[in-house]
Amino acid sequence: MNFTPSSIVALVVAASFAAGLNVYATVATLGLLAHFHWVALPGGLESLQNPWVIFVASLLFAVEVFADKIPAFDLFWNAAHTFIRIPVAALIGYQAASNLSPEMKLLAAALGASIAALAHTSKTAARALVTPSPEPVSNIALSAGEDVAAISLTWLATHHPYVAGSIATVGIVVLLLSLRWISVRLKRLGQRMFGGAQPAQ
Repeated sequence: MNFTPSSIVALVVAASFAAGLNVYATVATLGLLAHFHWVALPGGLESLQNPWVIFVASLLFAVEVFADKIPAFDLFWNAAHTFIRIPVAALIGYQAASNLSPEMKLLAAALGASIAALAHTSKTAARALVTPSPEPVSNIALSAGEDVAAISLTWLATHHPYVAGSIATVGIVVLLLSLRWISVRLKRLGQRMFGGAQPAQ
Protein backbone atom coordinates (compact mmCIF):
# COMPACT_ATOMS: atom_id res chain seq x y z
CA MET A 1 0.00 0.00 0.00
CA ASN A 2 1.03 3.62 -0.43
CA PHE A 3 1.54 5.28 2.94
CA THR A 4 0.16 8.79 3.39
CA PRO A 5 1.22 11.07 6.28
CA SER A 6 -1.84 10.05 8.29
CA SER A 7 -1.32 6.33 7.68
CA ILE A 8 2.35 6.72 8.66
CA VAL A 9 1.21 8.19 11.98
CA ALA A 10 -1.17 5.25 12.45
CA LEU A 11 1.67 2.84 11.63
CA VAL A 12 3.98 4.55 14.14
CA VAL A 13 1.33 4.40 16.88
CA ALA A 14 0.70 0.67 16.34
CA ALA A 15 4.33 -0.37 15.78
CA SER A 16 5.49 1.61 18.82
CA PHE A 17 2.90 -0.06 21.03
CA ALA A 18 4.01 -3.43 19.68
CA ALA A 19 7.67 -2.56 20.26
CA GLY A 20 6.88 -1.71 23.86
CA LEU A 21 5.60 -5.26 24.26
CA ASN A 22 8.28 -7.06 22.24
CA VAL A 23 10.69 -5.01 20.16
CA TYR A 24 12.44 -8.00 18.57
CA ALA A 25 9.15 -9.49 17.35
CA THR A 26 8.17 -6.11 15.95
CA VAL A 27 11.44 -5.56 14.05
CA ALA A 28 11.57 -9.16 12.78
CA THR A 29 7.96 -9.02 11.57
CA LEU A 30 8.47 -5.71 9.75
CA GLY A 31 11.66 -7.02 8.20
CA LEU A 32 10.18 -10.31 7.03
CA LEU A 33 7.10 -8.65 5.54
CA ALA A 34 9.28 -6.23 3.57
CA HIS A 35 11.92 -8.82 2.61
CA PHE A 36 9.37 -11.13 1.00
CA HIS A 37 7.58 -8.17 -0.62
CA TRP A 38 4.36 -8.80 1.27
CA VAL A 39 4.26 -5.10 2.05
CA ALA A 40 6.13 -1.96 1.04
CA LEU A 41 7.27 -0.14 4.16
CA PRO A 42 7.49 3.66 4.28
CA GLY A 43 10.75 5.10 3.01
CA GLY A 44 13.41 5.02 5.69
CA LEU A 45 12.51 1.57 6.99
CA GLU A 46 14.09 -0.33 4.10
CA SER A 47 17.04 -1.35 6.28
CA LEU A 48 14.72 -3.60 8.29
CA GLN A 49 14.50 -6.00 5.36
CA ASN A 50 18.26 -6.62 5.46
CA PRO A 51 18.78 -10.37 6.09
CA TRP A 52 21.20 -9.64 8.93
CA VAL A 53 18.71 -7.37 10.67
CA ILE A 54 16.03 -10.03 10.32
CA PHE A 55 18.40 -12.76 11.55
CA VAL A 56 19.54 -10.86 14.64
CA ALA A 57 16.02 -9.71 15.52
CA SER A 58 14.64 -13.24 15.06
CA LEU A 59 17.45 -14.73 17.15
CA LEU A 60 16.88 -12.25 19.97
CA PHE A 61 13.15 -12.86 19.73
CA ALA A 62 13.78 -16.59 20.17
CA VAL A 63 15.88 -15.83 23.26
CA GLU A 64 13.16 -13.57 24.65
CA VAL A 65 10.50 -16.24 24.09
CA PHE A 66 12.23 -18.31 26.78
CA ALA A 67 13.82 -15.61 28.97
CA ASP A 68 10.60 -13.63 29.29
CA LYS A 69 8.72 -16.65 30.65
CA ILE A 70 11.01 -17.37 33.60
CA PRO A 71 9.46 -15.95 36.80
CA ALA A 72 11.65 -13.35 38.55
CA PHE A 73 14.25 -13.36 35.75
CA ASP A 74 11.66 -11.77 33.45
CA LEU A 75 11.65 -8.70 35.74
CA PHE A 76 15.38 -8.16 35.22
CA TRP A 77 15.00 -8.87 31.50
CA ASN A 78 12.23 -6.31 31.10
CA ALA A 79 14.01 -3.72 33.22
CA ALA A 80 17.12 -4.00 31.03
CA HIS A 81 15.01 -3.62 27.90
CA THR A 82 13.89 -0.17 28.99
CA PHE A 83 17.05 1.00 27.24
CA ILE A 84 16.22 -0.95 24.05
CA ARG A 85 12.49 -0.90 23.40
CA ILE A 86 11.97 2.84 23.84
CA PRO A 87 14.94 4.03 21.71
CA VAL A 88 14.16 1.52 18.95
CA ALA A 89 10.52 2.65 18.85
CA ALA A 90 11.72 6.26 18.59
CA LEU A 91 14.04 5.29 15.73
CA ILE A 92 11.27 3.41 13.92
CA GLY A 93 9.02 6.46 14.21
CA TYR A 94 11.74 8.80 12.99
CA GLN A 95 12.64 6.61 10.03
CA ALA A 96 9.03 5.92 9.08
CA ALA A 97 8.52 9.68 8.76
CA SER A 98 11.73 10.18 6.75
CA ASN A 99 9.79 11.56 3.76
CA LEU A 100 7.99 14.12 5.91
CA SER A 101 9.20 17.44 7.30
CA PRO A 102 11.93 17.56 9.97
CA GLU A 103 9.34 18.65 12.52
CA MET A 104 7.15 15.66 11.70
CA LYS A 105 10.12 13.30 11.98
CA LEU A 106 10.92 14.57 15.46
CA LEU A 107 7.25 14.38 16.42
CA ALA A 108 7.04 10.80 15.14
CA ALA A 109 10.13 9.87 17.14
CA ALA A 110 8.73 11.44 20.30
CA LEU A 111 5.37 9.77 19.72
CA GLY A 112 7.01 6.39 19.20
CA ALA A 113 9.14 6.70 22.33
CA SER A 114 6.20 7.83 24.48
CA ILE A 115 3.88 5.04 23.35
CA ALA A 116 6.57 2.38 23.70
CA ALA A 117 7.43 3.70 27.17
CA LEU A 118 3.80 3.40 28.28
CA ALA A 119 3.40 -0.12 26.87
CA HIS A 120 6.76 -1.22 28.29
CA THR A 121 6.13 0.26 31.74
CA SER A 122 2.68 -1.30 31.94
CA LYS A 123 4.07 -4.66 30.81
CA THR A 124 6.81 -4.54 33.46
CA ALA A 125 4.31 -3.56 36.16
CA ALA A 126 2.00 -6.41 35.15
CA ARG A 127 4.92 -8.83 35.43
CA ALA A 128 5.72 -7.54 38.90
CA LEU A 129 2.14 -8.31 39.93
CA VAL A 130 2.07 -11.77 38.35
CA THR A 131 5.58 -13.01 39.21
CA PRO A 132 4.91 -13.59 42.95
CA SER A 133 2.24 -16.14 42.01
CA PRO A 134 3.49 -19.62 42.97
CA GLU A 135 2.30 -21.18 39.72
CA PRO A 136 4.14 -20.46 36.44
CA VAL A 137 1.11 -20.70 34.14
CA SER A 138 -0.05 -17.10 34.53
CA ASN A 139 3.42 -15.72 33.80
CA ILE A 140 3.83 -17.90 30.71
CA ALA A 141 0.33 -17.07 29.44
CA LEU A 142 0.91 -13.35 29.89
CA SER A 143 4.24 -13.48 28.06
CA ALA A 144 2.82 -15.57 25.21
CA GLY A 145 -0.10 -13.16 24.87
CA GLU A 146 2.30 -10.23 24.59
CA ASP A 147 4.29 -12.02 21.87
CA VAL A 148 1.15 -12.77 19.85
CA ALA A 149 -0.15 -9.22 20.33
CA ALA A 150 3.14 -7.66 19.17
CA ILE A 151 3.31 -9.78 16.00
CA SER A 152 -0.38 -9.41 15.17
CA LEU A 153 -0.43 -5.65 15.74
CA THR A 154 2.71 -5.19 13.63
CA TRP A 155 1.25 -7.21 10.76
CA LEU A 156 -2.02 -5.29 10.99
CA ALA A 157 -0.14 -1.97 11.05
CA THR A 158 1.42 -2.71 7.65
CA HIS A 159 -1.80 -3.87 6.00
CA HIS A 160 -4.50 -1.87 7.77
CA PRO A 161 -2.67 0.95 9.60
CA TYR A 162 -5.80 2.84 10.63
CA VAL A 163 -7.33 -0.26 12.19
CA ALA A 164 -4.07 -1.09 13.97
CA GLY A 165 -3.63 2.51 15.09
CA SER A 166 -7.16 2.54 16.48
CA ILE A 167 -6.59 -0.70 18.39
CA ALA A 168 -3.32 0.64 19.79
CA THR A 169 -5.03 3.91 20.77
CA VAL A 170 -7.69 2.00 22.69
CA GLY A 171 -4.91 0.06 24.39
CA ILE A 172 -3.15 3.30 25.30
CA VAL A 173 -6.33 4.77 26.82
CA VAL A 174 -6.95 1.58 28.82
CA LEU A 175 -3.38 1.59 30.13
CA LEU A 176 -3.59 5.26 31.08
CA LEU A 177 -6.83 4.66 32.95
CA SER A 178 -5.27 1.63 34.66
CA LEU A 179 -2.14 3.40 35.92
CA ARG A 180 -3.65 4.32 39.29
CA TRP A 181 -5.03 0.80 39.82
CA ILE A 182 -1.65 -0.72 38.91
CA SER A 183 0.23 1.62 41.24
CA VAL A 184 -2.11 0.75 44.13
CA ARG A 185 -1.68 -2.98 43.51
CA LEU A 186 2.10 -2.62 43.35
CA LYS A 187 2.09 -0.64 46.61
CA ARG A 188 0.02 -3.33 48.34
CA LEU A 189 2.30 -6.02 46.94
CA GLY A 190 5.34 -4.19 48.30
CA GLN A 191 3.71 -3.85 51.73
CA ARG A 192 2.93 -7.59 51.83
CA MET A 193 6.45 -8.53 50.81
CA PHE A 194 8.42 -6.08 52.95
CA GLY A 195 6.03 -4.64 55.50
CA GLY A 196 5.65 -7.73 57.64
CA ALA A 197 9.25 -7.78 58.77
CA GLN A 198 9.04 -4.59 60.85
CA PRO A 199 9.65 -5.09 64.58
CA ALA A 200 6.78 -4.58 67.01
CA GLN A 201 6.71 -1.30 68.93
